[in-house]
Amino acid sequence: MTRKAYNTNTVSSSGPYSHVTDAGELLFFSGQTAKNRIDLKEDLKGDIARQTEVAFNNLFDVMKDQGVTEADVVKVNVYLTTMKNFEAMNEVYQTKFSEPFPSRTCVAVYELPLGAEVEIEIIVKKNK
Repeated sequence: MTRKAYNTNTVSSSGPYSHVTDAGELLFFSGQTAKNRIDLKEDLKGDIARQTEVAFNNLFDVMKDQGVTEADVVKVNVYLTTMKNFEAMNEVYQTKFSEPFPSRTCVAVYELPLGAEVEIEIIVKKNK
């Protein structure tokens, strides 16, 4: 298989990776944080709801470039630096999808890149 990878111009990469990798029927989207937003000027430290919103905006921008929408998302992984932020993240999360919701895993990790407190990655099934 030849790997096809894509990037978008509204989101930065904090390392040597692509924003999305095309694997045939599935698109694998790299984790996004609010800190990856190129035009973000505000400091969002401690504002989990806003960090979650911006992370989703980043993902949806990359998705739009690939011709897919939130209805095509089949799996979401959410990384938090503390489970104390679960409720604030979840309040925003539930506005991004409708039933039936995609599968999801949410875990607390010790630390995230760039000092982020929320990171979200997704897997999308392409429409044929």
